[in-house]
Amino acid sequence: MSSSSSSSSELDRRVWVLEVVLRTLISCLGLVAALLLATDTQLKQIITVHKKAKFTDMKSLVFLVLANGIAATYSVVQLLRCLVRGSVVQNKPLAWLIFSADQVIAYMIVAAIGAAAESAAFAKLGEAQVEWMKICDMYAKFCNQVGQGIATSLFLCATMLFVSALSSFTLFRLYP
Repeated sequence: MSSSSSSSSELDRRVWVLEVVLRTLISCLGLVAALLLATDTQLKQIITVHKKAKFTDMKSLVFLVLANGIAATYSVVQLLRCLVRGSVVQNKPLAWLIFSADQVIAYMIVAAIGAAAESAAFAKLGEAQVEWMKICDMYAKFCNQVGQGIATSLFLCATMLFVSALSSFTLFRLYP
């Protein structure tokens, strides 16, 4: 019986450590992605007109910046919960709340990345049928940094999926 109890507490400790590491990584990736996108600008002179490209010009990038910021903030809150409690959640209602919130954040990030990737594809490739030009030909630095922000968001998303799986494990192990 004590062998089962000690293996259970060892599993709890490992799950807790993994959750702390993953939530720390999500917080960092969310901050980096949001900063990459939010600070991205490029000034271009077209004849005598100066045009500045910035992330607010594409509403999908605004959504991605907000989603990354929300994910980072949420992860910091959950990280603080982990550090203050010092153990895996044993309370079913709290486990359900964390599981549900993790799912919402993961889906929000997926939606934001999808929208930003589509906008980035239009900026890179244009759309001949509606005469949209290839914006990235004129704003290469801006587009490269947007790509870096989207790639960082993809890593955040993958990490968030692992956290969602972990919170699912934490929740459903509470049921016999």
